[in-house]
Amino acid sequence: MAQFPITDKTEITRLPKRGVYDKDAIYSILDEALFCTLAYSNNGEPFQIPTGFCRIADTLYVHGSVGSFYMREIATKKLPVCLSATIMDGLVLARSAFHHSVNYRSVVIFGKPRQVTEKEEMYKALEVFTEKMCPGRWADVRKPTDNEWKSTMVLAFTIAEASAKVRTGPPKDDEEDYSMDVWAGVVPLKITHGTPFADDALKAGVKLPSYLQ
Repeated sequence: MAQFPITDKTEITRLPKRGVYDKDAIYSILDEALFCTLAYSNNGEPFQIPTGFCRIADTLYVHGSVGSFYMREIATKKLPVCLSATIMDGLVLARSAFHHSVNYRSVVIFGKPRQVTEKEEMYKALEVFTEKMCPGRWADVRKPTDNEWKSTMVLAFTIAEASAKVRTGPPKDDEEDYSMDVWAGVVPLKITHGTPFADDALKAGVKLPSYLQ
């Protein structure tokens, strides 16, 4: 079972039993999470932004406009970044306010950017990103034009320094609190797809695709 090396930045020191370094487990979280937060320091000032992402093998990709300030800064200065993704699985309601918690799966990655310049790699990254957000969509839509390619920037980050932290299970109360007349347990949380509704400008006769039904 392949694991990421434990470094000063990735070692879980607070509740280390929740730390996960297994590569497959970390990749499964990344593949399920829809968004990540990308953080970096620029001229001594902190900056972070939420963004969509996808993973191909050992590389994480984010994309944006060539006019994006943060994309240009990261790419041009090759700034080290911290990327984090979290999936919330449940509210953990304890008998005491202090022991309330959440069940979650989170990943933190440290790395440096590589601007993707090969059209084939950009095309594949955007295809995987689209399919992650909406499986079946890529085959259905118009592909980017040359001008759209030129206005898009894709950054790649090799996933080499990473760890996950995971909490599961019921609340952990103080022994004397288990006799209290207070409900305790877990309220599951899950992102679900709602019922699609059509664009008002949808061409007449265009049916809802099977992958959205």
